[in-house]
Amino acid sequence: MTFPRRKFLEFAAGAAALPVLPRFANAQTYPSRPVRLVVGYPPGGPADIGSRLIAQALSDRLGQPFVVENRPGAGGNIGTEVVVKAAPDGYTLLNANIPHAINATLYNNLTFDFIRDIAGIALIYRQPLVLEVHPSLPVKTVPEFIAYAKANPGMINVASSGIGTPQHLALELFKRMAVVDLIHVPYRGSAPALTDLISGQVQAMLDTINSSIGHVRTGRLRALGVSMTTRSEALPDVPTIAEFVRGFDVTSWSGVGAPKKTPAEIIAKLNTEINAALSEPKLKDRFAELGALVTPQSSADFDKFIAAETEKWGNVIRGANIRAE
Repeated sequence: MTFPRRKFLEFAAGAAALPVLPRFANAQTYPSRPVRLVVGYPPGGPADIGSRLIAQALSDRLGQPFVVENRPGAGGNIGTEVVVKAAPDGYTLLNANIPHAINATLYNNLTFDFIRDIAGIALIYRQPLVLEVHPSLPVKTVPEFIAYAKANPGMINVASSGIGTPQHLALELFKRMAVVDLIHVPYRGSAPALTDLISGQVQAMLDTINSSIGHVRTGRLRALGVSMTTRSEALPDVPTIAEFVRGFDVTSWSGVGAPKKTPAEIIAKLNTEINAALSEPKLKDRFAELGALVTPQSSADFDKFIAAETEKWGNVIRGANIRAE
């Protein structure tokens, strides 16, 4: 029997379209079950708090639970491995943040390539660090701090939350750009570092604004400058470091990613919903209380941002010859 050419072409066109249909159907009905958002750090930290805020917003908007799952260890790498190995179906997401851009160079034995294996969905917020000193240090401004450091090379001890952390790398970048000799004192976390700074065991620190703002407001610490190129609403009277060290721009940031082969339609849907949630005054105000600036952008722009951050911190790590402990 001869198969009519017109019928054959109609059949072939329909068959070619079949693999595409499930993807669009998935995007239209997504999510149809709970979604997990993996955070590579313990509960209670900035990454965890921000993730829980956005997870609740997505749960409210999309009608399915977005559940935060903490998988701490290895500077966030354990949680990342979980997501890299997960099915790329939109039901396993990752809290993507600044350590991921750092770890790409800091660790030389990773089982994944973050840029290759994780697709950026949305940037949630950027948060400045604050250069703060113990009140006994005779400086009140960034220029005075730099002048004092130049007059007393190797005499100022600057705490961080650990080797290879954003606080440590911000210090290394500041040392290089301000041309000063400061002594890095790593701790196991921000809390013990702040404790020793408040007691005067060390003299300075570059720390996230949400961890330090209470101590600044009570006068136990003196804020000299914030690390973004614009002043922080949380500390509006504190100038930016960039006003005195041109080009200095450091932010702790947090967003959402997914396994690389997650359908583009699902990524687009999540990006739209996250950006819509971030435009709501209640959520914006909650992040502002934490000293964070919500930063809606496209998923493509978030991918570019991650790539730029990875290159930036890679240069700092290589220049200072830093290796993970």
